[in-house]
Amino acid sequence: MKELIDWWSHIPEQLNPIFLKVGIIQVHYYGLMYLLAFLTVYLLVLYRLKNENIGFKKEVIANYFTWLVLAVLIGGRLGYVLFYNLFYYLKHPLEIFLPFDINNGFQYTGLYGMSYHGALIAIIIASVVFCRKYKLNFWLLADLFAPAVPLGYTFGRLGNFINGELYGRVTGVPWGMYFPLDLTHRLRHPSQLYEMLFEGVLLFIILWSVRKKIRIPGGIFSLYLIGYGTIRFFLEFFRQPDAQLGFVVGYLTMGQILCLIMAIGGLILLIKQRKFNLDRRLLA
Repeated sequence: MKELIDWWSHIPEQLNPIFLKVGIIQVHYYGLMYLLAFLTVYLLVLYRLKNENIGFKKEVIANYFTWLVLAVLIGGRLGYVLFYNLFYYLKHPLEIFLPFDINNGFQYTGLYGMSYHGALIAIIIASVVFCRKYKLNFWLLADLFAPAVPLGYTFGRLGNFINGELYGRVTGVPWGMYFPLDLTHRLRHPSQLYEMLFEGVLLFIILWSVRKKIRIPGGIFSLYLIGYGTIRFFLEFFRQPDAQLGFVVGYLTMGQILCLIMAIGGLILLIKQRKFNLDRRLLA
């Protein structure tokens, strides 16, 4: 048993985050995880279009998906800059979108630092603009994608785990792990795996199971906001706060504050949409 625990605890130290290297170009597993995430969401949405008669054409969704991918990449990056490391990037603005280290020679590094909440805000904005442009129902589109997103999200957290980043707080639990980026070399919670299982797999199972039962426009989307915000809020207690920020308010991290806003916003939206739906039925 001791040998098994020892093997488990050192897994992150054995992982190479680079999938392929050609000259100065490096292909990281993290980037591949993003591709798998987008593909997973796209295939699940196509499955729903084919089997649930939701009302969108495949060509429309394919067009929207381009907007979605750009929103994730741009919003995720800008969100990280604004929420997590603003003062650094004010001094190094070229590093916001430049995937090269120009301070220590011209070396390819990729883009490190993406914010989930920044991506979410950008997706909502892009979706509203897209729906207005093509005269589509925003709530129907949001409810179409919401159940599929968590399963795609699992790949992002797996990428974090392979990178050895966003690890957890110090622990003594037998499933704790040593992460190569942790200079203190102490046993820590594998918080990336916690988030992968609960924010990803568990939330996917819940939303996918109830997707046909919720008849309120925007209802599934609201439950997604509530579910993700609530789950991550509690899981952040196991995650090491960002070194450049630490705790922002009391013992709360920036991620927890953003998740609180997200969950409360989802609850308000659900109540509002439920009331709107009831009023519409009474007037019908």
